[in-house]
Order: sequence, then structure tokens, then C-alpha cells
Amino acid sequence: MSAHAALSTLTRRRLLQGTAALALVHALPSVAAPEMPDIPLLAELHAGRTPRWERLRLDLPALADNGQTVPLKLTMSGPFSPGPTVQAIHLFSEKNPVPDMAVFEFPVPIEKIEIDSRVRLAGSQKVVAVAVMSDGALYAAAADVVVTIAACLDGS
Repeated sequence: MSAHAALSTLTRRRLLQGTAALALVHALPSVAAPEMPDIPLLAELHAGRTPRWERLRLDLPALADNGQTVPLKLTMSGPFSPGPTVQAIHLFSEKNPVPDMAVFEFPVPIEKIEIDSRVRLAGSQKVVAVAVMSDGALYAAAADVVVTIAACLDGS
């Protein structure tokens, strides 16, 4: 077999592999951004901007036995400088009497963000975190939590 024929065979094989990979990509379902819950304060924060569903991570248990103390972890990797830095991270609850559960503000740029806390949840719901960057960009993360014993029954 000549060098030209071997090259041609290799080229055809790579072309077929690329075509097969492209066909597979179109056959797979696309991954959509999570649906945002209908929370007026959350819509007000967005103000027509579309958040990016990357970098910000919200970890909550999928099942919480007690809504009085649900562990929560928020992380966002850096470094942020010399680019846009995180100004604040807002935490919203879909069903709590007070939907804006917390705001973590960062007046000074930091290398990375790691927040460990506990929250009260008034039943099964979606929790959303939104990071506001210094350039106005938004990053979001969401988690669904099933709560077996609800908290916030007194409206707090």
C-alpha cells in the first residue's frame, strides 16, 4: 500500500469517526438550565439578565429529615482578579415565608468562596443561589430538597 493510499484510508476513518460523533451529539437530549421558581425578589434581582449556570455551586441534601436545620454549602471557585469579582451571593427559597433567606456580601475581592451554613425550610422546595459579579453578570445554582418535617410554621 502506498503512502498516499494509507493517508487516504486514515483520513476516511477520521472523517467517519467525526461524522458518527456529530450524529451522536444531535441524538442526545440537550441539558437545559434549571427552571427558576416564581419569586418576585428573584425576578427583581435578575432585572432582565440571564444568569449563567456555572462556577457557582449549591449543595443541599436531596432529602432533609428536619426542615429546622438543613445543611447548605455554597462554593464559587476563583481566582477572580484581575477580572470581575463577586459582590454578593443571594439565597432564595421557593416556599419559605421570607423568600430571601440570606445575602452574603464581599466588599473585598477574595480568592474563592466557601460558605457552610444551615437553613430552615418550610417544606419541599427549590432553593436558588445567585452570585452578582462586579461587572453585573449573574451566576446561579439551584437545588431541589424534599423536607419530611417542615420548619417556618410560625412565619419566620
